[in-house]
Amino acid sequence: MAGILSGGCDASVFFDVREGQRFVPDDEGLEFESLDVAEREAAAAAAEIGRDHLPRGDAREITIEVKNEHRQRVLTVTVSMEIQRVDPSPEPPARVGRRSPKFA
Repeated sequence: MAGILSGGCDASVFFDVREGQRFVPDDEGLEFESLDVAEREAAAAAAEIGRDHLPRGDAREITIEVKNEHRQRVLTVTVSMEIQRVDPSPEPPARVGRRSPKFA
């Protein structure tokens, strides 16, 4: 079987996942008809993992290393989230010449 980079035939690829410091190797692999298809699937998988883990703060970056049947990396997909707080927090604007309405 030719490698995934050499043409349009099916080849086994492995999606090893890094979530921050955590590493989850793919021991089973998947078959795709081309590297382009594997890339789209890796991007979709990284986005889904990111959607589940990034907002909770489990990790700030999700990386999927796509490896060929020889376990050689052929591409990497990374999704990340960065949060920047303004410090110190801004003060609310002063209300000049306006009275706040009184509620009963």
